[in-house]
Amino acid sequence: MSAALNQPETIFRVATQNDVAAIVALVESAYRGDVSKKGWTTEADLLDGQRTDPDSVGSLIANPASRIVLAERDGALLACANVERQGEAAYFGMFSVRPDLQGGGLGKAMLAEAERIARFEWGCSEMQMTVISVRDELIAWYERRGYRRTGCYSPFPYGDERFGIPKRDDLRFELMIKPL
Repeated sequence: MSAALNQPETIFRVATQNDVAAIVALVESAYRGDVSKKGWTTEADLLDGQRTDPDSVGSLIANPASRIVLAERDGALLACANVERQGEAAYFGMFSVRPDLQGGGLGKAMLAEAERIARFEWGCSEMQMTVISVRDELIAWYERRGYRRTGCYSPFPYGDERFGIPKRDDLRFELMIKPL
């Protein structure tokens, strides 16, 4: 029997209000502070402060057009992402993988699950997301999964600490899209 057969199965499920604290902790660990530097998705060199908060996560869970998807093994939260139906398109955000598990394929599986929901459950023809435009390695990762840069930018919300405290003045978001 191979070692892979002995590994617990990763399951995907929809978050509930009972998951808010665990989701906030996961998102913060993936993007902020020293813990996030164990993974490659950290924003700690770009931003201080929070990445999300319980009220924001709770609102996403309560929104009928939104679904926070969780990846778990043996009840342990490993990854999450929010998928929001926006007409013919779905928006993908709040994507987080535990820093010590990044690079092992879990992120690919989570993205594929979000795309499956958007396409097959909601009938969406496109997935959209915004990425901080200076995140070259992350943008390249999405491009390898079929997303393309659009050249459409939106400003970073400087002064709104709900999105973090910027360490540089050239941050902006770029829209990326993928046909489903």
